[in-house]
Amino acid sequence: MVMRSMRANAKWIMLFVAVAFAGWMVFDVGMDVTGQGGASLGDAAARVNGSKIPLQTYYNALRVAQEQRQFEGGYGYSLEEQRAFEDAVLEGLIQQILLQQEYDRRGIRVSDDEIISAARFSPPPEVMRAVEFQTDGAFDLERYQRFLASNVQPDFMFALEARYREEIPRNKLYEQLITDVYVTNAKLWQMYKDENDSVTIQLLELDPYALVADSQVTLTDTEVREYYDTHTEEFERPAGVYTSYITTSRITNSADTAAALQRAHAVRQEIVDGAEFADLAQRESADSASGINGGDLGVAVRGRFVAEFEEAVLALRDGEISQPVPTDFGFHLIRRERLTSDSIHASHILIPIELAGEHLDAVESRADSMDLFAAEQDDPGALDDVADRLGIPVLTAPVAVEGNRMILDGRAIPDAVMWAFAAIPDEIGEVIETASAFHLFRLDSVRPEGTPPFAEVEEEVRQAAVAARKWEVARELAADIETRLRAGESLAEVAIVHLLNFTTMGPMSRIDPDPRVAFLPEVVGTSFGLGVGEASGPVEAGDAIYFLEPTAKYLADSSSFASEMEIRRTLVLQNARQDRLRRFMLSLRQGADIDDRRRELERAQRELEAKIGDRGPFSPLGF
Repeated sequence: MVMRSMRANAKWIMLFVAVAFAGWMVFDVGMDVTGQGGASLGDAAARVNGSKIPLQTYYNALRVAQEQRQFEGGYGYSLEEQRAFEDAVLEGLIQQILLQQEYDRRGIRVSDDEIISAARFSPPPEVMRAVEFQTDGAFDLERYQRFLASNVQPDFMFALEARYREEIPRNKLYEQLITDVYVTNAKLWQMYKDENDSVTIQLLELDPYALVADSQVTLTDTEVREYYDTHTEEFERPAGVYTSYITTSRITNSADTAAALQRAHAVRQEIVDGAEFADLAQRESADSASGINGGDLGVAVRGRFVAEFEEAVLALRDGEISQPVPTDFGFHLIRRERLTSDSIHASHILIPIELAGEHLDAVESRADSMDLFAAEQDDPGALDDVADRLGIPVLTAPVAVEGNRMILDGRAIPDAVMWAFAAIPDEIGEVIETASAFHLFRLDSVRPEGTPPFAEVEEEVRQAAVAARKWEVARELAADIETRLRAGESLAEVAIVHLLNFTTMGPMSRIDPDPRVAFLPEVVGTSFGLGVGEASGPVEAGDAIYFLEPTAKYLADSSSFASEMEIRRTLVLQNARQDRLRRFMLSLRQGADIDDRRRELERAQRELEAKIGDRGPFSPLGF
């Protein structure tokens, strides 16, 4: 009975097997007994402290992860998202190798007996949650052990062993790392004080940029150049790409709106003529989440829906179908299911406003021309030729840096920057489709990282030099204010004399300060370090200089702390141990010698394809 049930509900087993397989593959397939990697597997995707991650091992792990992502419903990823996904897969392989190297260094091993014991008495959480092993809503160890003793699926047993061969040594390492983690009473008391001590302060702000107008700062060209020469590190830039592009709009127009409205009326007529609302929702609705449920949106509190939608629902009777209701999402055909004083239950069919008819043909024709006559060519003139053919200008994109997205007219363009950094100057990319347009980019040049020539950043240097002069003036004024305070003047008196911003804030704690100083730890720390009535010296924080004076303080209650101390200790220890593990893994990663060769291999592949005339994208797995 159990085995029949398991075969009928194998989804969780196969997912479990896939996850375990990815970890097993690194060491059983990707590494030989010396830890140097199998030479027969070809080029290395990466090396980790000299140990190879063979290219085939990386591809296998990537395929398993991709299948798992699709198994869980993940589709439609952009090039940038796919690249981040690939990086995450490689990072997982790197982490596993770093851990294995650490196990070897510490002599951590796992025996067959440990695996057998863990398999019998400590099943993985996802196995314990499976309904096949539940009795009265709780995990039943005996049922699970009977399952293990039966003719269990070999794939499951293989995956279970792989899981424990990874988890048991990791748990041993973690035990070694956290054994000395301890939190003293004094530390707990200080944390309690940080939460419960509070202070009220008077604050005087000296903003250099508001204090001195630009017109009051006069700098010669020589002074600006001297600032550049003595502050070159301020103007260092990451590598950047300069691109040109053409674009053709795919924003809908009035004809598309009319076509969507006509379609909505036609669908409504089908319902009037006797078609099932739920069947048409599954067939027609652009809201796939509700469409699979026959358009049912469930019961929602009033105010959840956009105003036009909700007003239409309120005007209907139960069971009545609305005329097409326009919103920013398109046209809705709404059926009111039930209405109460505080909730709405409705179903809908969403007809989107999309490119249609002659407009769709025209947009697709222009996109096809961009793709046919210019895309993926290394002749820079092809972009200008297709622009002339379409009667559109060739535009210059803003310089973009690696890791950022291209921004055009306030909209982020996916994949353009990633492509540009992998391309060769004069190369033209693929047509990039966004919700509002088709774009085609040409790489014009690459700016290397470093400090640009003075002429290129002269205006920026001038602004920085002006800001530095304003700070000089502000610091001179701050020194005068400090003198006045030491002579007995109050913050309020000084603020009036110099017409400065002066305010009172609090009570606030160290961990929950007033929002105006929440990102100014220097100000918060000084507030609690002074006595009531004691004015501070100048505190430079953020973009201003501050003077402050506590006017009231309230200290934490030690008796309340004593009653909570042990509960707090448990929570703090959990966090401290997690932090220890996180920092350990970070230090392993930062101290490792990682040579990621994937981009180098991809570029070599692309260059080879270019030589033989195959301009298709590099995609060893067909993603």
